[in-house]
Amino acid sequence: QVQLVESGGGLVHPGGSLRLSCAASGSKFSFNTMGWYRQAPGRQRELVAVITSAGSPNYEDSVKGRFTISRGNARNTVSLQMNSLKPEDKAVYYCTVVLPGGRYWGQGTEVTVSS
Repeated sequence: QVQLVESGGGLVHPGGSLRLSCAASGSKFSFNTMGWYRQAPGRQRELVAVITSAGSPNYEDSVKGRFTISRGNARNTVSLQMNSLKPEDKAVYYCTVVLPGGRYWGQGTEVTVSS
């Protein structure tokens, strides 16, 4: 059974930083492209960043230059370093991976940006 476990959310002031981490397990297939989505209250879930197994990243425009996605050496982990956080970054952040059986999601970790 595929599991994605996230950690690292919390409360931060505007301009602050947080690092989210996600560890995937339970698949006989390689975890190729992994990524992060977020969902703010009253809004649809949206892509934040994805990264291939080769380490090639892609970012949503509003986070470019502020967020950095990276893979761990074990290739089953993905992190999201978030700098210069803004109130509009407040959301529940979800780790995700697509495998032959479908798309899998973590339970989500909440990020609150408030003064």
